[in-house]
Amino acid sequence: MKVAYIFATNNACTFKLSTMILPQLEQGIHGAEVAGMMFFDDNLYLLREGDEIGERLARVAKDKGILLMVCDQCAVRRGLAEGSFDMCGTGSVRPKGLVEGVQAGCFPQLYAALSGNPPDQVITL
Repeated sequence: MKVAYIFATNNACTFKLSTMILPQLEQGIHGAEVAGMMFFDDNLYLLREGDEIGERLARVAKDKGILLMVCDQCAVRRGLAEGSFDMCGTGSVRPKGLVEGVQAGCFPQLYAALSGNPPDQVITL
């Protein structure tokens, strides 16, 4: 089974991703192939350059071909992207200060990015 995760609730990355999903992916025991991960609100902070968990996730994502995408509007609000609110959803917002491989976008960009590797299920945490 192939899944995509959406991290939308408070502290979803602090607990669920950091202490369960990421260690399982690193150990090869997660049980599902992960096609992508989308991050909203303060969950983006985990992906800042230099964050230990974010750097580990970036390595796993690169090795396993996992899409890492941040909400463009959330990133602009937090100073983690170059662009403006009127650019959100267009695909022209660019991440800054985030770990290697992270893209910024909204649902149109998420759908396009996952179209070549579509998940069987989307799990929102």
